[in-house]
Amino acid sequence: MIHLDGPDLNEPTPIPSRTDESAQRRSIIEMVSSAIDRKNILLAYQPIVHSKNPTLPAYYEGLIRVMDDRRQVIPAKDFIETVETMELGRVLDCLALELGLVALAEEPSLRLAINMSARSIGYPRWMDTLNHGLAFDPTIAERLILEITESSAMLMPDIVNVFMADLHRRGISFALDDFGAGYTAFRFFRDFQFDIVKIDGQFIRNIDKDPDNQVLATALISIAQQFDMFTVAECVEKKEELAFLQEAGIDCLQGYLFGRPETVPVWKEEETSLEKTPA
Repeated sequence: MIHLDGPDLNEPTPIPSRTDESAQRRSIIEMVSSAIDRKNILLAYQPIVHSKNPTLPAYYEGLIRVMDDRRQVIPAKDFIETVETMELGRVLDCLALELGLVALAEEPSLRLAINMSARSIGYPRWMDTLNHGLAFDPTIAERLILEITESSAMLMPDIVNVFMADLHRRGISFALDDFGAGYTAFRFFRDFQFDIVKIDGQFIRNIDKDPDNQVLATALISIAQQFDMFTVAECVEKKEELAFLQEAGIDCLQGYLFGRPETVPVWKEEETSLEKTPA
């Protein structure tokens, strides 16, 4: 029997046309451009906690956010792939670094990771921003961690290696983000000398039940430890995942189980609370 009062569930799902994709891309570019023009750029801070004591943050990651015209906070996953290869991506890297350096200057106990693309290496404004921040406070360099994705680093390994060596001498640390998601050649991995390796969340989700993820994550932890790199598991959301990772020897953990990214960080909340406390 043919039913005329509802959709045919056997019909294939329409595939977005190139026109739709182009319009969506233009919309994202316009949103990001407008946010930059209006200075509606901010960081959301997420804790990275010690494995042996998950209540204790080892450091925080500052994640770039933009606000649209309705003042809604838009996460990076909704725009970064669209603008990453454009100059807008370079400007966002500069603004993220600038906001991170301000936070480090305001909170002397803070250690903070900021994301950047390898494409921003050699971008004059980015280095000017870094030099200005480091000149303001000599302790900032040793509290700053720069995160570079595995796929980004592999675009230009020789340039990344020289860049890292130069900033290492200034006291800055480096984290390799999304380890395992790309196709790192291990000879480059050895030469990079990252301080921290963040294991991609696809290998962490349901690790307590997924034998494949158990094998892969354990291997990635072992590789990182062989190169004397600090290990972080991304996207930890369940206590069962935490228990497995602790047993596997991970150093630190990041995920909603320990805290969501917050645009008003803990140290700012404490300041506000003290200001409101009657004398």
